[in-house]
Amino acid sequence: MGTLIYGSPGVEVTFEDRALAHLRVVLLAKLRRDEKFALSWDDEETGRAHTIWLHPAIPLQFVFSAPAGATLNRRWIEVLTSVANSGTGLRLLPEPSAESVPAS
Repeated sequence: MGTLIYGSPGVEVTFEDRALAHLRVVLLAKLRRDEKFALSWDDEETGRAHTIWLHPAIPLQFVFSAPAGATLNRRWIEVLTSVANSGTGLRLLPEPSAESVPAS
């Protein structure tokens, strides 16, 4: 399990490493363009829904439990990017069938 840490002191959110790697690509692309947007996820343990507002000026960290290097699913990145660009903001969705690209 990896951790997304947002803010200082940080809000810590755990995701599977694979999901976090895909979220990282989308989040960094949007923040690099100075975009502000929402990130939402469901906590499987508590059943609660969460949303945070992301802003380029707020510190953001990605901590992975395993070394990077997994192949990324291009289709999943495209789906997440499309959702992130919608009025509802980014929401973690299940991984679609793979169209992979090497991790960078």
